[in-house]
Amino acid sequence: MSYWGLNAVFLAVVAVVLAIGVVSVARRPPDARRGLAGAFGLTLGVLLVLTAVFDNVMIAIGLVGYDDGLISGAFVGIAPLEDFAYALAAVFLLPSLWLLLGGERR
Repeated sequence: MSYWGLNAVFLAVVAVVLAIGVVSVARRPPDARRGLAGAFGLTLGVLLVLTAVFDNVMIAIGLVGYDDGLISGAFVGIAPLEDFAYALAAVFLLPSLWLLLGGERR
């Protein structure tokens, strides 16, 4: 299985939880939803930059390696694009679970 295939399994679960979270948030009053999109966007930007920096460092020093036959061939620096799927999953899954499990209730 390629790294994209493995990522697809995890990202599918994230997409389902995110969709349920979006429906849950849509039912809240507008003032309770304010700022959520900005928070997601800022968090995504910071996490993608950090992932790019640290993944490139880890690969450069030989801490992590990839089978050339299982990666797409698209890179950010020397990090395969597939590595960024985990950052996407974290940004969308964790806040969605927090909202679904009762976070931010007043």
